Amino acid sequence: MKGIEGVILAAIVTGTLGMPALAQAPEMAAVTSKPVSRTVTLPGEIQPFLNVALRARVSGYVDRVLVDRGSVVKEGELLVELSAPEMKAQIAEAESKAQATEAELAQAEAQLAAAQSTYDRMKQAAETPGAIAGNELVVAEKQAEAAKAVINSRKQATQAAQASVQTLKSLEAYLKITAPFSGVVTERFVHPGALVGPGSNEPLLGLQQISHLRVTVAVPEENVGAIAKGAKVAFQVPAYADRNFSGTIARRSQVLDQKTRTMAVELDVMNPDQALAPGMYATVKWPVQRSKPALYVPKTSVVTTTERTFVIREKNGKAEWVNVSKGAGDGDFMEVVGPLQPGDKIVKRANDELREGTTLQNPTK
Repeated sequence: MKGIEGVILAAIVTGTLGMPALAQAPEMAAVTSKPVSRTVTLPGEIQPFLNVALRARVSGYVDRVLVDRGSVVKEGELLVELSAPEMKAQIAEAESKAQATEAELAQAEAQLAAAQSTYDRMKQAAETPGAIAGNELVVAEKQAEAAKAVINSRKQATQAAQASVQTLKSLEAYLKITAPFSGVVTERFVHPGALVGPGSNEPLLGLQQISHLRVTVAVPEENVGAIAKGAKVAFQVPAYADRNFSGTIARRSQVLDQKTRTMAVELDVMNPDQALAPGMYATVKWPVQRSKPALYVPKTSVVTTTERTFVIREKNGKAEWVNVSKGAGDGDFMEVVGPLQPGDKIVKRANDELREGTTLQNPTK
């Protein structure tokens, strides 16, 4: 009898269908659905909105440097003056040549007027038979045509000379280097007497616009879909730990960095009091929002093995392994992606020892 009782007891423990039964019912939890609206902390780098190294477009000597590092300048303000005496000589020579061609043009116009007048009189006289020889009229016509050709040539020479003067004067204007935008001079590289020009790699000044800044944020791949252009984003900097700043999402690179799997996103930040400076490190409170709700389960419900990541769902009273992908954490819960539905019952504290097909006692608990 004791042997039979042992067999019956073993059958009860192992289950009537050969499946293992649980000595104690596992605690169950429900899959929940809620909108994704949270913030993640991301690093950001503050950069000037505009940044340029000013160089000389023509060769010359530095005559005056009117600004220095830290100077606040306005667009169009004179920064550096160069001197190039040989350029003045070239301009004077070109102007002299232009005046000479203009004089030649005036002389040619006078010659054309005389030749044309002679031809017109002879043509009128030729209307009277025998007044002049036909050959003389032909000669007068050819002389008028030649004078017209000379006029065209002189006009082209005059235009070329005037263009040469304008070109040299345009180059002379480059001897005065002005600010292309309002900003702050961040570097000064030259002093009076230095020879500069297009052949030199050394700039004259560094100029940055800091009243308007860019904050570049490296957004992880999983949060790229939540980027909303025009959204306000808060951030802080170590220099002002008790102060909050904000910027507007303005641009995204549209590509992921292959090494970091992040996308560069730029915020536009106004900096009227110039408290922020390019090069500062920013701690950005990045908003994560999605149009569709996400599924959440307790973190302890997610089992990860070398082969798969899954949760254990109750289906018809038995354990079912459901493959999922992990999302972001939210306190004691974790976002998951997989074939689950809100309200599904899953094992709250799961592990891979709870095999698929195991009978779950009191599955609705």
